[in-house]
Order: sequence, then C-alpha cells, then structure tokens
Amino acid sequence: MKPASLAAPRSATVAAVGATALAVVPLVYLSMQIGDAGWGRVSEILFRSAMARLALRSLGLAVIVGTLAGLVGTTTAWLVERSDLPASTAWHVVVVMPLAVPSYVAAYAWVSWWPQVASFWGAVAVLAFSTVPIIHLYVAAIFRGLDSTQEEVARSLGKGPREVFLRLTLPQARRGVAAGMLLASLYVLADFGAPAIMRVPVFTWAILGAYRAGFDPSRAAVLAGALVVLSTVFVLLEGVVRGRSTEASVGAAVVRPATKVTLGRWRWVATAGLGVLAAVSVAFPVMSYLYWWSQGGNEVELAEFLGALGTTLLLGLVVAITTVALAVPLAWLVARFGTRVGLGAERAIMLAHSLPGIVVALSFVYVGVRVLRPIYQHWPLVVLALVALTLSLAVGGLRAAFEQQPQSLTDVGRACGRSRARVFAQVTLPAVLPTIAATAAVIALTTAKELPSLLLLRPAGTDTLSTRLWVWAGVSDHASVAPYALTLIAFSVFPALVAAQVGRGSVDRREVV
Repeated sequence: MKPASLAAPRSATVAAVGATALAVVPLVYLSMQIGDAGWGRVSEILFRSAMARLALRSLGLAVIVGTLAGLVGTTTAWLVERSDLPASTAWHVVVVMPLAVPSYVAAYAWVSWWPQVASFWGAVAVLAFSTVPIIHLYVAAIFRGLDSTQEEVARSLGKGPREVFLRLTLPQARRGVAAGMLLASLYVLADFGAPAIMRVPVFTWAILGAYRAGFDPSRAAVLAGALVVLSTVFVLLEGVVRGRSTEASVGAAVVRPATKVTLGRWRWVATAGLGVLAAVSVAFPVMSYLYWWSQGGNEVELAEFLGALGTTLLLGLVVAITTVALAVPLAWLVARFGTRVGLGAERAIMLAHSLPGIVVALSFVYVGVRVLRPIYQHWPLVVLALVALTLSLAVGGLRAAFEQQPQSLTDVGRACGRSRARVFAQVTLPAVLPTIAATAAVIALTTAKELPSLLLLRPAGTDTLSTRLWVWAGVSDHASVAPYALTLIAFSVFPALVAAQVGRGSVDRREVV
C-alpha cells in the first residue's frame, strides 16, 4: 500500500528525472535525425529494394528462430516440470546454461571449424540454441503454476497423457508460449554479433556498416528507426499476449501439484535429447575454445589479456554502481509513492529497453559528437551509454524487492521519531541489499558481454574482453580468440545460474532477456 498522503522525496524525484533523460537519449536522437533528413530522404532509403530484402531477412530470421526455440523450449519445460524425467532439477540448470555463452561466442566456435556454416541457416541454428533458455524459463514457470485439477479429471475419464497435454495443458499455456517466442524473436532482432559472424546482412549489421561507411547519419538513423519500429511491434505483441495469459486455472489461490507423466521407455530418449542440446549449445563451444587455446599459434600476450580483463572488470563495476545508484531511488519512488513522475520514468525506461544495443550506441555517438565533445571516445560517455542500456534490468527487479517490504516497518521507524532518510538507510535499504548485489552483478556481467556499444564508443587504443575477441575473430586467429571467449563464458555462468534459480519460482522477462 502506497502512502499517498506523503510527498515523494525531492531527491528521488530528481534521480528519476535524470534516469529518464538518460534512457530517452536514443529516442530523441532518432527523432531529430529522421526529422532533419526530411521525408524525401527517408522515403528514398525506405523504399529501396535493398531495404525490403533487409527487412524480410531480419524478420525471417527472428520468426524462424522464435518458432524453433518455442518448440524446443516448450518441450524441455514440459519434460522438466511435468514428466518423471530423472534429475529434473539438474536438467533445468543444464537447459538454462546456454545463457552463459554469448551468441557471438557460440557462432565463432562453429565457424572456426566449418567456415561454410556461415549462412542464414547457420545463424538460425546458433540463435535458436541461444534463445531456447528464454522460452524454457518462461514456459516452465507457467507449467509449474497451472492447476492440475482439470488434468486429473481428464485422466480419470480415460484420456491419455498425449491427449491431456494437447487438449488441456498446452491450450492453458499457449499464450505464455507465444509471449516467450515473441521475446526470443525480439532478442534476435537486436542481436549484432552472431549475424555478423555468420555473414547474414540484417538491420544491426547494416546500421554499423552505414556508420562506418563515412557515417551517413540519415541512412544509419532511418535504418535504426525501422529496426526500432519492428522491435516495438514485437514488444507490443508480447505485452498483449502476456497480459491476456491468465486463465481461471492459472495462479489460483491453491495450486494442486501436477501428477508427473510417466515417460516409460521414452525417458532415456528424452535424456539423450537433452544431452545433445547441452552438448551442441554449451559443451561444443567450450571444448572448441579449449582446443584452440591448446594449439597455441599467435599466443596472446599476457599484458594484452590482463589489460582487457582489467578494463572489463573496472567498466563493469562503474556501470553497475552508476546504474544501481540511479535505479534504487526510482524503484523506491514507484514502489512506495506511485507518483506520476516515477511511473512515467519507469515506463520511459522500459520503452528504451526495447531498443537494440546498436541503436543506443549510435545515439550516444551522435550525442558525443554534437553535445559532449570533450568526452567523446572517452570512458565517461561509454559509461553513460551502458547505463542507458542496462537501467531497465535494474529498475524492474529493485521495484519488486521494495514492494515486498512491509510498509509497517517504515511506519514504525517514523513513529519512533526517525527521519524518512534515516529509516530508508537503516531499515529499507538493508532489507533489499541482496537484490541490489545480485542486480549489480548481473549488470556488470551484461556490460562485459556488450559488443556494439563498445565497438563504437570505446577510446582508441583500449579494449575490453569482447572487443579484443572481435579483433582476433576478424583475422580468424582462433587461438587468440580462445582465452577471451572462455573468460566471457566463465563470467556469464553466474547470471545464468541466477536465471535458473529465479526460474524455479517466477520469471520476469526483463531479468531473462
């Protein structure tokens, strides 16, 4: 219950406004660039045959990957939650582990062995394996929350497991499955690294190409605007589908645990299938990089590697601290006071969450050149861009954490004569510190994997793990790529485990994607 009678703290309101201003920079940039270009130039770019091919290719990749990931992810979720699969908890973690392998790292592992894999269908395969965990987490939570009463009645009437699944279980979860597929498609639209390594011209790759080919601002902005429109359509569709996904049997006050379906002789087939999925999506990339590293070749200089590692760690720490510092007051403002400023700021930040990283990076290039020239191609501008990119990851989880804290604790503190600031520092903040720490860790590790923003904005002569990997991948030096790829995978294991743990309860799309 929000204390509407109390005025919201001015400091929290100022922080909310600052966070919003940072998050909407990409939207302002696109509006200005497209407006300056004029309809003539915009239509010239939009109505070229190359644009139609680009749009169809990007949409085709997103839809095919979303469909494949939906089929596989729904199957794995059902096996883990609704069947007598041996060691289902362990398999749940294994299925989620591809989140620890960045898509561009997985793509390069395949191309390093078979260059001919670099194609549209190669990109489909890599991105499908990368997005299966998104569907799995989403659908597993839905299967876990379905009331099994109807299924038990159907079984008592002689219906078999297949008929029960097709006629009862799947229809109740179909909107959730569709929402997960839309999220996977949105991820594909925003991805830059995997399509680039697979040599598939999609919007993200074309935007970077427009920037580097003499930096034609209008063409890059129009391409970015088209990508944002496509992404927004997927976000809106996901919101509509997700918003209607609550059935009478979902989320009931008392949910009866489902009776596990006996797999019988199919148990080992299912286990083997999950093993193949894990081998292809996780074990193969890891073993490939271990092999290439053992082969030596142009050995990576220790100073170069440690420099990239140190830069990555420091950048992740600074971005995490800055993001959390902006997100905490905003999340508290929304959770405790529900002010228009707070709610508006939250909506603006969540809208910005749908923007692909390449669009955010391009907008901050523009801001750096036109407004913040003294810090262009310096780390402060990189930090601002990454904070804008990760704010939504922090706000959603922190708001939920603040909402779970009883208002009565704050009321007792105020009744004892403590100021609101002191109650917040001594009572509210300590209660959500675990969530803050986990959020900061996930943001730091997300920063470590980020690629397009760092490629465009990093200071000359400096690199992070991801950009150094990209440099060596550009010259096909597999042995030099390996230590950077393995380090990124090791860093990403933690957020993958966090996602798996969260997935055993409920799933928030902002935390997964």
